Amino acid sequence: MSRRPTIADVAQAAGMSISTVDRALNGREKVREETAQRIYLAAEKIGYYGASLIRQRLYADLPEFKFGFLLQKENQPFYLAFRDAIERAASRLPNVRAHVEIVFAPSQDPVEQAGLILELGFRSQVIAATAVNSHEITSAVSKLKDRKIPVFSLLNDFAQGVRQYYIGLNNVKIGRVAGWTIASTQPIPGKVAVFVGGHRWHGHELRETGFRSYFRENAQTFTVLDALVNLETRQVTYEATLDLLYRNQDLRGIFVAGGGMEGAIQAVREMRAPGDVSLVVNELTETSTLALQEKYVTLVDATPLPKLCESLLEKMVQAAIEGIDENLGQLFLQPDLFLPESI
Repeated sequence: MSRRPTIADVAQAAGMSISTVDRALNGREKVREETAQRIYLAAEKIGYYGASLIRQRLYADLPEFKFGFLLQKENQPFYLAFRDAIERAASRLPNVRAHVEIVFAPSQDPVEQAGLILELGFRSQVIAATAVNSHEITSAVSKLKDRKIPVFSLLNDFAQGVRQYYIGLNNVKIGRVAGWTIASTQPIPGKVAVFVGGHRWHGHELRETGFRSYFRENAQTFTVLDALVNLETRQVTYEATLDLLYRNQDLRGIFVAGGGMEGAIQAVREMRAPGDVSLVVNELTETSTLALQEKYVTLVDATPLPKLCESLLEKMVQAAIEGIDENLGQLFLQPDLFLPESI
């Protein structure tokens, strides 16, 4: 039977005296926050039974904040990973106790999404959301701003001029990277296609703009087809991609600017050889990783979720403390880019 860790073991793991650890455990004298945090991490690492007690005392006097989040598509691996990254970042915030409520929008209906944002506003001090760009959303954000509740836009910028902050990728650059990838990996010019989730996704339209601008400036021998709306769904993307490949034997590249990449991958796998069509998709999942390995996908641009969520929570804490800042801002993060040879 393994020996149960003792205070002496915690002290050794934390690099402190037994008396200091004893004070933190028993609360006879207040210890510095940094000391308590170090003791807690050491106790948790070695499995000391009193670790939860240290954590309770460590956070007992810290200010508490309630943060609300609206995400999309609850069953998509990306948004599940997004949820987990938010929760981890919130749990690691120093000097505060952050309580997060995460809800998922069941559809792209702007009225429905606006209602969810307003509902979160009754239970949260600061809100962050992925949402479509519409008058309904802007109106909801304006109402919350009047109530001194800051709203952050994530990945897709909405309610510009009203929302507090945008955090995500530079979507124009993402589109240009996709264009460069296709033009650089296809030796023979031809047609290229782009899928957007819908015309209310401002970020997707910016990606399409960057995509087209790259070909217009640097690869004029390629023909960019009209954008296709896939509603970020697998089946719509699959059927549309099959039709594209059937009608356009000279199709050289596809850029899926939003969700639905699974359908494009399946269709290309069924109808073309690896590398025949350069396929650029978003977010590294089991599906896109396998497609990269098989060379049906040429490039994956991924959102650095840990960095995004750490930056987001820090700014949400700042907004909760300082209130609405009329100097609206944005933070562009560098994407994680994955090639077949980099995974």
